[in-house]
Amino acid sequence: MSNERQEEYLKEVDEHDAKCPTCGASIQFNPESGKLHCSFCGYEEEIDQPDSIEDQFAQELDFHQAEAQKSFEWGKEKKVVICDACAAEMIYDALEVANVCPYCGSNHVMEAAAENSLEPNGIIPFAVTKEQANSNFRKWIKRKWFAPNEAKRSAKADAFSGVYLPYWTFDSKTRTKYSARYGKNRTVSDKDGKTRTVTDWYHTSGTYERFIDDHLVRASKRYNDRILKQVEPFGTHQSLTFNKDFLHGYIAERYSVGLEEGWEQAKQEIHSRLRSEIDSHIRQRHFADKVANLQISTVHSKVKYKYLMLPLWLSSFKYKEKIYQFMVNGQTGKVGGQSPISPIKVAFAVLLGLIAVGIFLYLNNEGYI
Repeated sequence: MSNERQEEYLKEVDEHDAKCPTCGASIQFNPESGKLHCSFCGYEEEIDQPDSIEDQFAQELDFHQAEAQKSFEWGKEKKVVICDACAAEMIYDALEVANVCPYCGSNHVMEAAAENSLEPNGIIPFAVTKEQANSNFRKWIKRKWFAPNEAKRSAKADAFSGVYLPYWTFDSKTRTKYSARYGKNRTVSDKDGKTRTVTDWYHTSGTYERFIDDHLVRASKRYNDRILKQVEPFGTHQSLTFNKDFLHGYIAERYSVGLEEGWEQAKQEIHSRLRSEIDSHIRQRHFADKVANLQISTVHSKVKYKYLMLPLWLSSFKYKEKIYQFMVNGQTGKVGGQSPISPIKVAFAVLLGLIAVGIFLYLNNEGYI
């Protein structure tokens, strides 16, 4: 690497590496105090906040005015970062915007946006500490009924990693035209006195209006989707205006799912949501028992978005040579993840279920039910 290139990277790291003015160590954001904190000497520093209350919170931006909307992929581009504290050379993915030097623990907070990408306009800082995340994990694993008792006693989280993941939120005013058939059931009797259910069908159509507020779409493809869904949602209305100081001491990444791709995913999810709501709307409006052949067509207007960085604690534990991953929501403390399953407990549960079914059938045949 040329001296000129090396100086560029050194400057990039040094510019956003918060140092303790007392001892020179890296200071990190502390979820408990909401301040920058030095774990070596105890120094604390307030994080600057905008003067007006309105400016303190992330604002919705006009979707159609966003210039950079494309997606990015992990692994295709790399960047070299020279740590200004220990001179170690590290290779980071181009989409990483914050990390911690594995050699000396120094914070590396790079530019949050490249020339062709957007910069976050909102962040939900960590509110759950590493200790609280570990405590929540212990409670979570104990509630796993099918987990082996040995695993519940011995499960110990490996070192937690605090990560800010990129998310999009979308606001949209929707107007949906629909048509469908709804059915009303009635009971009829034949000449022998036997009854049966008949459905009378009717046609309906109309317009359904709905404002969609802060529909959440994950802008990263790196992590386990099933586990992430277990720890969502986040209280996105509490997101603050983006400030790099909240990233100190944590890993953070730029979006790999672009604004346009995120909006396409959001529209599909909103479509499913509206379809379910309209189905319920028709049933309630017409006192219907069934809805069939539902067709909907939705128009979106006044679409706005936020690009947020949301907090997660990542860790894992080992049981019988197998690794089980889990996550803790850094805002709410909600836990989700993988856990071992005891075949004995599963077999016992199945046996109890069969016994319960057998008792029910016996009582039903004997006329007790």
